[in-house]
Amino acid sequence: MSDFDTIIIGSGFGGAVMACRLAEKGARVLVLERGRRWTPNDYPSVSKRHWLWDEQAPERRNGWLDFRYFGDMSVALGAGVGGGSLIYANVSIEAKPETFEKGWPAAIRYDSLKPHYDTVGQMMAVQTLPENQLTPRTRLMQEAAAKIGAADRFSLVPQAVTFDPQWHYGLERPHDSRHSKTWINAQGRSQGTCIHCGNCDIGCPVQAKNTLDLNYLADAERHGAQVRALHQVRCITPVAGGYELQVRDLEGRRDIRLQAERVVISAGSVGSTELLLRCRDQYRTLPKLSAMLGKGWTSNGDFLTPAWYADREISPTRGPTISAAIDFLDGSEGGARFFVEDGGFPDLLGNLMEKGSRHYRLRNTRAARALMRTSDRSDPARRLMPWFGQAVDEPGGEFSLGRRWLTPWRKDRLKLAWDYRKAEQAVQGLADMHIKLTEATGGEATTPATWRWFRNLVTPHPLGGCNMADTAAQGVVDDRGEVFGYPNLFVMDGAVVPTALGLNPSRTIAALAEQAAARIA
Repeated sequence: MSDFDTIIIGSGFGGAVMACRLAEKGARVLVLERGRRWTPNDYPSVSKRHWLWDEQAPERRNGWLDFRYFGDMSVALGAGVGGGSLIYANVSIEAKPETFEKGWPAAIRYDSLKPHYDTVGQMMAVQTLPENQLTPRTRLMQEAAAKIGAADRFSLVPQAVTFDPQWHYGLERPHDSRHSKTWINAQGRSQGTCIHCGNCDIGCPVQAKNTLDLNYLADAERHGAQVRALHQVRCITPVAGGYELQVRDLEGRRDIRLQAERVVISAGSVGSTELLLRCRDQYRTLPKLSAMLGKGWTSNGDFLTPAWYADREISPTRGPTISAAIDFLDGSEGGARFFVEDGGFPDLLGNLMEKGSRHYRLRNTRAARALMRTSDRSDPARRLMPWFGQAVDEPGGEFSLGRRWLTPWRKDRLKLAWDYRKAEQAVQGLADMHIKLTEATGGEATTPATWRWFRNLVTPHPLGGCNMADTAAQGVVDDRGEVFGYPNLFVMDGAVVPTALGLNPSRTIAALAEQAAARIA
């Protein structure tokens, strides 16, 4: 008898949804998550430790962010119970209906996904920023859209954040946690309301951000699912009645083996693709995997342009990381399709000063008092506008296992061959629009040299690698996420998305998982 009916590898937007829905059906579910189970008290922004994940030494360094460098392309990944929901910018938005008209399995269309999009919105308690809480970035976005004749393209984006309509910037020390109101969510977990502290990507200190550990995973555990943190799956092998997993217990520093009738791989676009590549090409336990494995990968056209405003206060370290968008996904800008967003980033200096001000050895020093008195006026980023966005690029990446310099006889290094030409039109269109919007509002911006000279990109929204398709000749999994040639082995996360979405993908990934779970007995 198997240890579990279903083992789910990863706890992001695919894995958390699958865990919740299968556990609700009575399945014995185990979720294996490589990262930690984080709480507000041990976020790296609080402890000042454990910032980074090291794939080469995860037993020793299993921190918050996994940053992978592949040459011209780098990828930012989350590590922890809740997966990418821990580090994403809260945006929970539906893909455009026309997205699904080409390159997707025949069974996947917007109309079939719409009920599941709605369910995800309810589970994630999606809201938009209240009108009385618009940030300077939001107002700049709205002004910029109007000045270039695109006012009708501007909108607030839906976010998985709980806002208090009574909160406003006029409060005394408005970002102080005392202004956050505690509430109990539908899954019985305690949360707070947003105080615009700007820490969305490094751990919301008041838990106003509706991360997956507070909803889908909480529901899964309520229905009997087990979640084991710091457990990294290394290999999957078919056995009688299901599959056996070779797992590394990172905390116990030991290898264990587990069996299940059904396995769902939800380790993200990079993680799921790498695991299957190793099973096929390194360990040879899944030799029948499609030749399309690793192909069709896209960065989803993520791009950031910093702009400087000499006479305008932007304060990008305050407010939700992303609040609004200007939609050019119709291709009206020379055929390039993209989605302009504002960008924010955490006030790491402010966090450090706040912690220092509470430390008995630091709070009474002359330097600390002076720094705290001038902190509001000396914010070096207060005039900076980070223009952000995504674009519909062509899938130009392919993952494979290659050789290392020191061990050329072994093919065990994950490599990404990425053709920038597949992304060039879309990304350049987005970059040019950033400049246009900046100039229309009196700022100064230059396209980053990393793109202008070297055609290098960084993405937090990788998609593809185990693409969903109608046949094994076209992709790796079917429209339910089941791997061609291996019954009861599924992939369900960003790896199955076969095209760029041109906007934030979390809600689409979760909706695909909702639909897949509904079709699994």
